[in-house]
Amino acid sequence: MTITRKTFLATAASAFLAVSIGTAFADNPMVGGAAMLKTKNIIENALNSKDHTTLVAAVKAAGLVDTLQGAGPFTVFAPTNDAFAALPAGTVDMLLKPENKDKLVKILTCHVVGAKAMAADVMKMVKDDGGMHKVKTVGGCELTLKVDGSKVTVTDEAGGVANVTIADVEQSNGVIHVIDKVLLPKM
Repeated sequence: MTITRKTFLATAASAFLAVSIGTAFADNPMVGGAAMLKTKNIIENALNSKDHTTLVAAVKAAGLVDTLQGAGPFTVFAPTNDAFAALPAGTVDMLLKPENKDKLVKILTCHVVGAKAMAADVMKMVKDDGGMHKVKTVGGCELTLKVDGSKVTVTDEAGGVANVTIADVEQSNGVIHVIDKVLLPKM
């Protein structure tokens, strides 16, 4: 069997591309049926998750796309579509209206911390603080982080508790932790 130079180069290029792509999301969990590439930012990856279409729509309506594409670093507690659907009927539609933009921005920025905190970092902070760690968000909210076994929970200012269902989804500008509840500021 004779391998031509062209065939060899094509095969080598394909192998290089496969290794490069594999490295870009190695050890990064899938979210919403999509690969989350470490080389992409929070918005670029969120756009690919079928579980975060409501969050993406809300981020767009709030005018936060450029912020979350910025350098960061950010830790985003990203509620799923099911988390938004669990809000009282009509809440999401109401929040997406232009006249409610300030309220939407407040809610969304209460899901963002201005630092990169992987699950191991959170667990260490909680342990060091005697079982719970309070953190300020970029929206001025105070979240309480706790650890229950190997699971991290996030308690919002309204007393709601979200579970981290997928941790450590690394991004080029931070990390996403998928949560099962929308975090709310004290109203």
